[in-house]
Amino acid sequence: MSSLTSAGVAGLVVAAAAFAADGLPKVAGEVTFSKDIAPILQRSCQNCHQPESVAPMSLMTYTEVRPWAKAIKARMLLRDKPGAMPPWYIERNIGIQHFKNDTSPTDLELAKVVKWVDSGAPEGNPKELPPPIEIGQNKRWTAGEPDLIVKTEWVTVKAGSPDWWGELPNAPTGLTEDRWVKSVEIREENDVEPGTDGGRKTVGSRYVFHHMIWSVTVPGAPPSTDDFSEGSSGIWPIHEVGRNADTFPDNAGKLLRAGSVLNLFSTHLHSNGRDTKSRLLYGFRFFPKGYEPEFRYGVRALGNGVDIDINGDEKDQRLDAYQVLEQNTKITVYEPHMHAPGVRMCLEAIWGYNIETLNCVGYDHNWVRAYEYDDDYAPLLPKGTILHIIGYFDSTSANKNVPDFRNWSGSGNRSITNMFIDLGQQLNLSDEKFEEEMARRRAKMHYRPNEVVIGCPLCNGEPIVPKQKARPASTENAR
Repeated sequence: MSSLTSAGVAGLVVAAAAFAADGLPKVAGEVTFSKDIAPILQRSCQNCHQPESVAPMSLMTYTEVRPWAKAIKARMLLRDKPGAMPPWYIERNIGIQHFKNDTSPTDLELAKVVKWVDSGAPEGNPKELPPPIEIGQNKRWTAGEPDLIVKTEWVTVKAGSPDWWGELPNAPTGLTEDRWVKSVEIREENDVEPGTDGGRKTVGSRYVFHHMIWSVTVPGAPPSTDDFSEGSSGIWPIHEVGRNADTFPDNAGKLLRAGSVLNLFSTHLHSNGRDTKSRLLYGFRFFPKGYEPEFRYGVRALGNGVDIDINGDEKDQRLDAYQVLEQNTKITVYEPHMHAPGVRMCLEAIWGYNIETLNCVGYDHNWVRAYEYDDDYAPLLPKGTILHIIGYFDSTSANKNVPDFRNWSGSGNRSITNMFIDLGQQLNLSDEKFEEEMARRRAKMHYRPNEVVIGCPLCNGEPIVPKQKARPASTENAR
């Protein structure tokens, strides 16, 4: 996260005027820090904004928060636009709105922040403060304490060095038996002093690992991308600066085999403006021994890397990419990935003559986010559905992530070149399992006849495979 100068605060306040409090609920009575604002900051901000953390300032006490009151309002009013805090960019007026680990403020919470700032940011009665959160939570693993931590070798990135791509040495897991993984969380560990940015105002200014694409292999075994094969558990969710942890569904873990190593085959390092010694820590949590998955887990790589063509100094540029689902699919995670000019990505599902927008998400290259759907709202799409992503790019000087707005850019690995991918996660379902999942959801959600269910075009229709034994023979013959 980049720091806020006084000029930066002023700019944010002006920018936020375009997203003023119109439409927010009315808040009766006085709003104070102690009673109303502190609980919001605890849920949405303090995990990062605390002493010796990754954020540039602590927001734990009234004394710490008061100088930043206008900046907090401005950042929160940006909501799904680049620069918004907390970094959660789901657009609230379209598509599915039920996600796990959503730390964004509600409309009522945002209305309280606006009223508090506009009324002079009063402290209120300190006796009304909630119990403080424990300092140091940001140093803990957000997905839970790992059962296994695997560390890469140290690398040193000099202050003035150019971007670097390549392989790092494999990292042995040390496992002596196969284990199914419940979650994996990747963190960068470096010698940058806690609570400070890097020496340069750039993407991931505190870090030097921009991303890491990795797989898991067993040396000497045949390569495969199948979790159920002998030698590999395939590609895993990639590490990106600012990205959250990955938790796999209870019925679809990822396999980590005995004797396996992490194959670190695509590393992108960039300078943060100071000499930095760094490495990655991989934290794995396991399912209990004896666990067996019900579904196959898969990483989605829907994107366009062929004809990316981003003009200099031009906003509202658009790219499209399509993919036909060859299997029934439950989308568990949506993860837009673009580069510096990217500002928005939408995901559509096309089934027959129906086109549904599943989600539109703002994009800020400083904070790559993976959005995990709540189980009862995750898109359930029949095979033959066309997934369509739409990307919007702004290469003008208004986009502070663009280093030089005059330049054309195309496809490439560097942040000054571009990518356009949905790196989400999904489960592939047989016809039988697909019907079972829809039936479970119908029973739980009590859908009305002919109700349109965004992301589940067949939830109120006939099963994709009729239950033959439940029909009279004459009906079967007629069909």
